[in-house]
Order: sequence, then structure tokens, then C-alpha cells
Amino acid sequence: MSVAPTTPRFGQERVCPIADYAFLSDCEAGALIAPDGSVDWLCLPRFDSPSVFAKVLDPDAGFFRVGPAETSVPVDRRYVPGTMVLETSWGTRSGWVIVRDCLLVGPWQAERPEQSGWRRAPVDRAARHVLLRTLRCVHGEVEIAVECEPRFDYGRLASHWEFTEGGYHELVARPTEPCDGARELRLRSDIRIGVEGGRATARTTLREGDLRFVALGWDAWLPEDYDEAYRTLVETAHHWQHWLDAGRFPDHPWRAVLQRSALTLRAMAYAPTGAIIAAPTTSLPEAPGGSRNWDYRYCWLRDSAFALWALHSLGFDREADDFFFFLADVLGGGAVQVVYGIGGERELEERTLDHLRGYADSRPVRIGNAAYKQRQNDVWGALLDAVYLHVRGREQLSVDVWPNVREVVEEALRRWREPDRGIWEVRGPERHFVSSKVMCWVAAERGARLAAYRGEHELERRWLAAAQEIRAEILRHGCDERGVFTQAFGSRELDASALLIPLVRFLPPDDERVRKTVAAIEEELSEGGMVLRYRPERADDGIGEPEGTFTICSFWLVSALVELGELERAGELCERLLAHAGPLGLYAEELDPRSGRHLGNYPQALTHLALINAVLHVARAELGLDATSLPFGRPWPEVA
Repeated sequence: MSVAPTTPRFGQERVCPIADYAFLSDCEAGALIAPDGSVDWLCLPRFDSPSVFAKVLDPDAGFFRVGPAETSVPVDRRYVPGTMVLETSWGTRSGWVIVRDCLLVGPWQAERPEQSGWRRAPVDRAARHVLLRTLRCVHGEVEIAVECEPRFDYGRLASHWEFTEGGYHELVARPTEPCDGARELRLRSDIRIGVEGGRATARTTLREGDLRFVALGWDAWLPEDYDEAYRTLVETAHHWQHWLDAGRFPDHPWRAVLQRSALTLRAMAYAPTGAIIAAPTTSLPEAPGGSRNWDYRYCWLRDSAFALWALHSLGFDREADDFFFFLADVLGGGAVQVVYGIGGERELEERTLDHLRGYADSRPVRIGNAAYKQRQNDVWGALLDAVYLHVRGREQLSVDVWPNVREVVEEALRRWREPDRGIWEVRGPERHFVSSKVMCWVAAERGARLAAYRGEHELERRWLAAAQEIRAEILRHGCDERGVFTQAFGSRELDASALLIPLVRFLPPDDERVRKTVAAIEEELSEGGMVLRYRPERADDGIGEPEGTFTICSFWLVSALVELGELERAGELCERLLAHAGPLGLYAEELDPRSGRHLGNYPQALTHLALINAVLHVARAELGLDATSLPFGRPWPEVA
């Protein structure tokens, strides 16, 4: 199954392919920039705030373009190496100009002040709350156009511009009515700016050697001149490069791929709390024209084990600690749910924005996510695996966290027999999903290990017995007559989440059922080497519409093949998947197996986490490193 490979459009208007967008971040807010130099997505002041630019979802929902007046197709785009600073090179008939874009952060601080108590403060608040765009003419002359048209509150409200004491070089934009999110934006430039209705505009000709800047801010500070703008851009570049230097990356041809994914994950961490968002966007469709359009600007707990393993494995222990402290706060804040706001918010009311046309006319556009109310029993295992990984890496378990850990294990043991919505958050009927049962086993098994670490042997024995009971039930009802793990008890349908079975150590990779399951998924759920999460036309997921292959699942297959000793095939598949990265090394949630087009919210954290997992699996196996250095490199539990 695949979606049509036609170019996405708003009616008859061509829209930017998802993978062509650049992603900028200051670890509090994120922006998407199209190849033509237009900022088509920016929510302020947080990742999950209402948008001020949302052209990606509707051509009339606001944008901010800086680039040559006579062309919209750049010669080259790249990130400045080791940074989240975008560099775009433009060639015209009369000259060449380079534009650099970033959300300002820095200067980088190597050490964080010690905090009292068992928790440290979250990552340093280094965001400057400025979108900076610098221009340098390197040859000839180029006419430059600046257009900035904010539309506040997801495009509902136009902007009203007023000049400040800075004359024609500084303006303030405010929404025409009170609204949530950013209350005003300030635009400053050394280019003379005018106003046309709700749009700030400028035209100027740059000649060889000319330097200019445009800065959009939503706080008190903006650079005064080009020199100050350039200095802060350099500080931002150094901030990212110094952060990356603290990591550990294998000496392997895919080292740069790992570094770009690490930077992308860091850019999706909300610095004030340490929460990692699933993606900085909402409602980018899983199939153009379809209704699988969800808001991913929140923190899913099931990603936590992957996130902590990736951060620790790459040497970013401080960021892993920050995320763990966010999880600890969640554990201590009442009944555990599947997804939270980036500030720890528990209610994420889902609603539709009917005034927006949606990406390529894909409706509805949603904000909020009703999954926060769903029952998804795999969350207990994700949390316990995350705690176990943290304790294993840090060799300590806070007495403040342990009571909450105990409650999570006990809740898993109370709920594991109940049906739920599963890892894919289906909106059809609840079922006894195999992956949910496996993760309940993870909760009990990891809980027993943590109890042993604390010397609470009665709990250890009871939780190990519960883990054995859960395993026996899964082996009895979760395999079909072929010996293949299915999507749910009593079903013959396959689910790619079964690829996690060897990765979470439910069964060893040489178990015949694991080998048959991996082979069946390769044969029945793969298209062009890429893996569907399941067959929507056969599974009652409450929607039933087509979707692309899930890149997450494809990378899981790479990791599973390495576990099975199929290193050559794993390397070939991983190389093929890496070739499908967007032009800037980023991934959305899904890929169309025929066209290679990226689908779904972008960039997708779990995809980049699965990429890191897979690449390190392959790299470490090729480099002959000890198996305990592999992802989830725990001692194998006894298997009945």
C-alpha cells in the first residue's frame, strides 16, 4: 500500500514537499523554512503555542520571506556543519548572495551551577527569542525582497504594524484582537522597511561585499546593527558546535548522520523542562488529502526509553538527566498518562481548526491530542525501561522516585490483562495488543531488577513471578499457528511493533518465534524494503485510510536484523533508508515507498531515535564492539 506520488498542492497551487523544509530551533520554539526562503511555520513563544506563521497549513496563514526578488529556487542549502544554522546560496542573472538563518541561542555554558536537592535545574535557558536572518552579497548585485506577514492565533487574526522610534528600520506587529501566544512581534533591519496592509515589506539591491540583517523578536532584545547580529549568529553556531563536541560518536562513515540526528533531537528538547517533543508541527498528513492529521507538539512517554538510551549512548548524559527529571516530575504528578504538554500539562484537549485548509488540502487541521485520555498499557513498560536505563547508566536511584516507580509497576500488574488502544493509538475498539502485553512484561521485569538493586527481594520475587505469568500468556495467545507474533490476541494480522520483542529482551534473537516474526514482517509488511506498521485495510483502527511506510519501523527492522546476526542485510537496508533522508538530513514520520516522499509531522523525534538505534547497532557490530555496548545491552533474562 502506498499513497499517490503526485506533487502536493493547495488546489492548483504547488506546495513545498515536507522533506524540503529546514528546521530551526532555540530549544523553546521551532520554525520551518521553505527552499524559497519563506518561514512557513513558527509558533510563539513555545513549540506548542498558537502559530504566527502557518503557510505550511494554509497559504493565507502567515509567512516571512527573505531572499532574491527574481528567483525562488536556491542553488544550495545546508546547515553550517555541527549547527542548526541554515545557509542558503542564491544565484541570479546578476549576482550571488548567501542568506543565513537561525533562532538565536548562546553563548554556550560548559558547566551548570550545582543545585540543591536531588534534582538539578533543566538545561540552561539560552534562547534569545529572536529569528535572525543575515545576508551577504558575494558577487555582482542582487535585488533582495523582504516580506513579513504574521497571522496570529493559527492564522485567525491579521497583524497591525506600527513604526517605533527606530523610524523606517523598526516596526511592531500586534494582533487585531487579543489572543493567546505571542502578543507582539518586533521587526528590525538595516534595510528600510515599509508597510502594505498587514505585511511589512522591503526591497533593496545588494552589491558585492554588502552585508545586511533582518531580525524578528518576541522579547525585549534585538541586535542593533549587522555587527551585533553577526556576533550573535556566531555565538549560536558555537553553542551548537560546542554541544556536539561533548558527544561520543563512533569512527564510522555514518558518523555525520548520527550527529545530524543528535542535533535534531537536541533541537526538539524544550529547555525549561527537559521534555522532548514528538515533532514541532501539527497536522502534516500521513496521506495527502486524508484525515490522519495529528498534533505532535507534545511529549509521549513511550519515546522515553529510546530517548534516554540514545542520549546516554552518544554521551549526552546531561540532556538525558534533564529528560529523566521531566519523567520524574510526571511520575510524581498523579495518574500516569500517555502524553503530556511540554510544561507537564495533563489536559491536551483536541479540536479542529476549520478555517485552515490543511497541508495540500488535507483536513482536518487539529490542535491538541485526544490520546492523552486513551488507555495505552505499553506506557508502563516505557517508563520502567527509561528508569532502568537511567539507573544503569548513573548507578543511583533516588529515594524520591522509588515510591512512584513501585506504583507504576503495580499499576501495570493491575492492568495488563485489560484491552487498550495499543502503541499506535488506534481510534477503533480496544483490543489485547501483543505489544502492550510485552511492555507490561517489561514493566514487571525491569521493576524486579530495580527492586533487586535496592535490596527489596520480596518485591523482586513477586514482580519476577508476575513477569513470568505475563510472558506465558503472550506466548500462549500472541502467536499464531505459524509461530509468528501477531498484532493482537486472536488475530492473524501482523504488526511491526513485534520487532521490539528482541530489542527489549522479551525473547532472545535466536528464538525460532522471533526469527519467524521478523521474516513475516519483512515479507508481508514491507514495500520496497520499507515497513508498514500494519495493514490499515485489514486492521480496525477507527480510520481505515491508507498511509505510508513508517520509517521508525524500518529502522527497527535494521536493529532486529543485527540482533539476528544478519549484519550484511541490516547494513544494506540501513544504507537504503539513509538515502531517503530529506535534503537536509531530516525525516518525517513516514515515507511513500514508491515516490520516496516524506509524510506526516516533521521532523519526527522517534524516527531520529530509531535511526540512532539502528545506525549504532550496525556500526558497533561492524566495528566489533562488545554486545553490551549495543542498545538495550542488558544481560539476557532467563526465558521459559
